[in-house]
Amino acid sequence: MQKPIYFDYHATTPVDARVLNAMLPYFGTRFGNAASATHSFGWEAEGAVAHARKRVADLCGASPGEIVFTSGATESDNLALKGAVPPGAHMVTVSTEHKAVLDSAHRLEQAGRRVTVLAPRADGLIDLDELREAVRADTVLVSVMYANNEIGVIQPIPEIGRLCREKKVLLHSDAVQAFGKMPLNVEADGIGLMSITAHKMCGPKGVGALYVRRGLRLEAQMDGGGHESGMRSGTLNVPGIVGFGEACGIAAAEMRQECVRVRALRDRLLDRIRGGIEGVIVHGSMEHRLGGNLNLSIEGVDGDALLVALPDLAVSTGSACSSHGTNGSHVLQAIGVPPRLMQSAMRFGLGRFTTSDEVDYAAERLVSAVSRLRAESPV
Repeated sequence: MQKPIYFDYHATTPVDARVLNAMLPYFGTRFGNAASATHSFGWEAEGAVAHARKRVADLCGASPGEIVFTSGATESDNLALKGAVPPGAHMVTVSTEHKAVLDSAHRLEQAGRRVTVLAPRADGLIDLDELREAVRADTVLVSVMYANNEIGVIQPIPEIGRLCREKKVLLHSDAVQAFGKMPLNVEADGIGLMSITAHKMCGPKGVGALYVRRGLRLEAQMDGGGHESGMRSGTLNVPGIVGFGEACGIAAAEMRQECVRVRALRDRLLDRIRGGIEGVIVHGSMEHRLGGNLNLSIEGVDGDALLVALPDLAVSTGSACSSHGTNGSHVLQAIGVPPRLMQSAMRFGLGRFTTSDEVDYAAERLVSAVSRLRAESPV
């Protein structure tokens, strides 16, 4: 085993070698600008982008014209919310959303929009009756994450989509963690806007997309050139887009088997940890959860001390976007995890290249480190 062993697939994923190989020519001989319409270099790049756009669309049941390429999901979230909620309108979201959604909603609120932020239940799922009551006559958008980046909880998006259709409001979903890891269909799920990114599914960083249902028009957040149907100006990242498309093609072929394998490894990890130490508490629903996610606390052990004791395991105490902060996980706070357990929370993210040997090693190391820390500082 190569160490440290990577267990942080929710932060980012290693690029699949097949994705890298697909991208390499577009850094070299196929270097054309997809907007150059007068020569073969541009036509070649444009064709590569079109092929990738179709592969992204096919993975979520969309049409290619509904895919707007961006620099990543943070930009997609910003474009979705700021582009769809006009002055004076109301939107609804959830307190466990990614900061890209929550901070965008806060910015809208500062600019005069009205925002309702719902609290989830202790298992991380939202109450559909509360959501129904929160939708008002002036509500134009509901934004609910498909699968949470910290606790892995999968929201009932098809039911939420039906509710939004009934209320005639637009549903946006940040589907970054779910896309490529479970079957999604924007039509069946009732989604009007969906944010996705490549680097969470063994693709490259710096490229993402926003699904925009046909007929919707968003207020552009970047001007200049009118690229991407006028919704996102800027020279397209052709190598990144090609890599994104390849990652989607791989997911379409292998996702179902991979999900089963990764879930089995996750359950094996949890069973071995629980078999070796007491006081293990899992945060969020285990029934409605991504197969590769495990977010847990261990009674009487500080999470930071545990990370220091495990330099050969690359794990997280929260989302990558908040790991440098000092206020703890807003997701764990939102589901009511007490401070003593928040301090010991760890997030394991398993993925495509995780092996059973790595899982067994991680469980053994964690059990050993916890036993030593408890002996040194008994509660």
